[in-house]
Order: sequence, then structure tokens, then C-alpha cells
Amino acid sequence: MASCCIALQISCIYPKGSVPQKLNQLNLSYSSSFKPLLRELQQKNPILDVQKRLKEASVKLLDAFVDSMFLFVDQPLLPSQSNFAPVEEIGETVDLFEVEGEIPDDFPQGVYIRNGPNPPFGGLKSTISIFGKSSNTWIEGEGMLHALYFDTNKDGNWTIHYNNKIVQTETYKIEKLKGKPAFLPAIEGDSIAILSAYLLNKLRFGEFNKCLSNTNIFEHSGKLYSIAENHMPQRIDIQTLHSLGNWKVLEDWDRPFTSHPKKDPRTGELICMGIDAQKPYFVLGVISANGKDVVHKVDLKFNRCTLCHELSITQRYNVIPDFPLTIDINRLSSGGPLIKYSPKEYARIGVMPRYGDADSVLWFEVESCCVFHILNCFEDGHEVVVRACRAKGSIIPGPDFGLEKYEWFSQGFKKNENVAEENNAKELQSGFLFSRTCEWRLNFKTGEVKEKLITGTRFSMDFPMVNENFIGLRNKYGYTQVVDSTASSIAGMAKYGGLAKLHFEEQNVEYSSDKTQYDDSIKVEYHMLPQNTFCSGAAFIANPEGLEEDDGWIITFVHNEDNDISQVYIIDAKKFSSDPIVKITLPCRVPYGFHSSFIPTDKSSKL
Repeated sequence: MASCCIALQISCIYPKGSVPQKLNQLNLSYSSSFKPLLRELQQKNPILDVQKRLKEASVKLLDAFVDSMFLFVDQPLLPSQSNFAPVEEIGETVDLFEVEGEIPDDFPQGVYIRNGPNPPFGGLKSTISIFGKSSNTWIEGEGMLHALYFDTNKDGNWTIHYNNKIVQTETYKIEKLKGKPAFLPAIEGDSIAILSAYLLNKLRFGEFNKCLSNTNIFEHSGKLYSIAENHMPQRIDIQTLHSLGNWKVLEDWDRPFTSHPKKDPRTGELICMGIDAQKPYFVLGVISANGKDVVHKVDLKFNRCTLCHELSITQRYNVIPDFPLTIDINRLSSGGPLIKYSPKEYARIGVMPRYGDADSVLWFEVESCCVFHILNCFEDGHEVVVRACRAKGSIIPGPDFGLEKYEWFSQGFKKNENVAEENNAKELQSGFLFSRTCEWRLNFKTGEVKEKLITGTRFSMDFPMVNENFIGLRNKYGYTQVVDSTASSIAGMAKYGGLAKLHFEEQNVEYSSDKTQYDDSIKVEYHMLPQNTFCSGAAFIANPEGLEEDDGWIITFVHNEDNDISQVYIIDAKKFSSDPIVKITLPCRVPYGFHSSFIPTDKSSKL
């Protein structure tokens, strides 16, 4: 106790990092001599342990209150939603032998790894109590990593292995130890139920909600991280998929971390952001190429908490989307939803120098819409060009509580060329979740914005990717997953029935029979999957010996719902519409998930 007081007094007198060496030595000496005495007193005089005992008793009382007042119930899945159900860990790495086709000689050795939600205890839950009802949303569930290892043996033949594993966050360990659901759902539901969930979760576990770590997986400076933007990145051992705890460099990063940081391929720096429901709402950071320091951290002074899922970069600038999907505690406390898309509010895109501050951001007002994923950004003279997937409505979190969730999602996924301008609860219109590729040209000399849709209404598309060597540079090609609107409408959940290759510098020369705006304005190639087969976690793998931007492969997990078999497809990006060159059958079902990465062996061997 005394040593703690001395340390506190010293820290109040001297700023962090400037404590004189002699005082530091005195504090350490005093602390090291006092600690054994303190331990002895605690053993002889239990009254010194009263605070700990009171805390333990209060937690037990809170646990008993939750157990008696909150009923956890399963959220049932429709037959069409069967592959959204969780799976068990397989326990150890499995060799794969059922391979159709031949892996090319110039295909890089490495690890293809995808993240996705895998709810424990059988699936997503709702709770019912005197405070009302709250529910897990479809994006929740512990992160599960699914990994394929591509190696060659001494004879030069390919060997392929598979493994899966839950990301062992601290909050997952709490529930695993209890052997039952413990955290109360705190995103969707009656406002009083959500507020009570926040309070009780914080009092019992020190966290408002679970650290899910289920959205993306990325590498930086020879280390691999799993991430969802409600918490910190979790370091992962790439060989075993074991979780190694929070990213240590971010100990002074007092907020969540984006699911989509951007690595500058020229400098190796990692540009990130963190959003929070209380001020500062949006903080941008730059992490050094060696991963040891946060070299730049700035509050951009937002006046609302925007649920911003991804930022982007050019060679010199950071590109910041600010669209009207917001998190608002005040709205929740007044009876409204915590997360809400408000299409009548402003939408804007910011361009700031790499090491700029809030005053250096140039903001461009754009048409109100919802954007989660960005294909790429680059500089073109006095313009910054932004390409992203945009829709008229937000898939997160879903309808206002009390509306029929399945009907809402089903209507949103239906294909409708007259996409709804806004989500009207009384008069649902089809197609408000239909996502198209949009291009914004932001002129930072004149302030002018040129905005146009470059893909048509044939297919909704999202989950974009590019050759990562071209991040921040003008690129010719982009790739997306293609929504099966019919299957998604039936399931009330997004299913991706194919892939698209976007040729940004080639105009479309094909027209539909009735000459409507049915086709894309740029050339688009499609790779459609067999009926009732859907993909997730697609990634572009660049040919290490390739000379052209599209010299490489698309790799993706796929699942056939007719035979319940999961596979991995490898598609030649230059022969995009042709059959996959390789199909690898997996030993177990792989649920639909989110984002992935391919880590070449020259990097993965160091992880």
C-alpha cells in the first residue's frame, strides 16, 4: 500500500517518462523490501483482504441475480440457414488428400486463413427478463479461424493441411470456465434490457460486452492478429492457431481497433482507427513498420460515433468514410436503438495527410448511403479516387426492435432495380440492401465531387479485394463476392453465389435485350458457383513471379448445401470465368464467415 502511494505521488509530480532515475531506484527498492512484509501481514491479518472478499461476494450476488432473473434462449435457425450454425474444433491439424486439379508450380507456399463467427453453446442467444428482451445479432459469435497450409515436400510435391480453432479471448475463457452463456446480449433489443446488460456485464466481468475477434485476420511485422472492431487485436500463433493475448504495442491505445487496418506497401506502416461510443469518437493511428510503436495518434473530433468499418489510404493521404450509421448511447437511454442507420443525415468522405490532424482533413459531402467496404483509393492529379461497395440501407444491426427480423432481411436482399431510398418500417421496399460498386472523385483543389455507380443491377456485390501490392495506387482490377439475391432472400441472411472481376479501365460493351440499365458500365467478369453452393472469405493471392496486376489466383471457402460438403476453390484470376483449377475437399463443414488473408511462407515462417 505504502509503495503504491509513493509511486502515485511521484507520478503526480513528474510527467510520464520523466521520473528521475534516483527516485525510480528508491521506489523500486522500497517496493521490493515492502512486498514480503505485506504478504506476511496479509497471511496473519485477514482484514487486509476484506476488499478482495467483498468484491468476490458482490460478483457472486450479481451472478445469482442474473441466473435467477435472465433466461437465455436459443435463436432458432431455418433449414436455409444451416451453414451459419457453429462447428466444433477438430483438435489437431489434418492432412488433406482429396484434391481435384493441380496446384500450379508458381503458386506460393503459405497459409490461407479465414475468420468468422462461431457462437458457443450451440448458437446465438437471446435473453428474457423483467427488463425486456435483448439478442445477439448475426455478426456476433466467437471468432473461429479456419486455415489451409500449402507446402511442398522434399520431392517437390504439394502437401496440404487443415486446422480450425476458436480465438481464445479473455471473455471467451470466462464463459468456457463457467460452461454456459454468461455475457448478456448488449446490441439489439429493448433499450432497458440493453442498458441493464451493459451495466451487469461491466460489474461482473469488467467489460461491457464480449471481445468477439471474429471479423478479420491480418499480418504486420512478422506477427499475425485476429480482430473485430469492438476490442483489441489478438495475436495468433500461425502454426498452431493458439491465441497469445492482446497486441502489446497497443497498451496506450485506449479504445477498440478497426477490423481493416491498411498497410502501406511502400513504407510498411500500418494505418488504423478506433471508434468509440463516447468522445473521442474517432481516433486515427499510424503504427511503425516494425510494429513496435504507435508513431501517430490523433482525435479527428467527430461530433457523432460513426460505425466506420474500414478506412483507406493513397500514397500520401488517409481516406476516412463518415456515413450515417451511428452508435448513440443517448439515443439508447431515451428508448431508441443503440445502432441506427439514418439516411436523412449527412454523409461525407475525408481526405487528410498521412500525419495530419483534425484541422487538416478536407471533407467532401456525398449522397447519403451506407458503405462498409472499400475496394481501393488512389491519387489522380488533383483528385482522390475512392471506389467502394454502397447500398441504400444498412445490414447492421437489422430492423428496429419489435419488427419481424426475417421479413426485414428477406425484403432487403430481394433484387429490385428501384432500390429503396430509405428504410421505412411501415412500408418495406425490396432491395434496400442491394450493394453496387461506386466511384467518387474528390477534387481537393476545387472541392467538387463526381459520383457514379460503375456496376449495374444484375448482381449485388460486396466483400471486395485487390492485389495488395496496389493498395493506395491506381489499379486496373478489383474483385468482389456476388450475392445470390434469391437464396439470401429465402434465408434472410447474405449468401454469396459467385465472384466478380472488375475491369476499371475497360467499358462494358454488352447490353441486355431491352437496353435497360441492367448491365455494368465497366467490364465485369463473373465466376458463378454451382447451384446451392456459396462462398466466403475470398482473397487474392499475387503470383510472386508475376509481372501484371491480375497475375495470381482467387482462393475461397465454398459450401455445397445439397451435400453439406465444404471445399476450397482456387481460381486463375487471368482465366476468371473458367472452372476452378483446384478444388480441395475439407474434412468438416466450414460455416460461412467473413474476411481472410494469405500469408506466404517467407512471412509465415517468422510468425
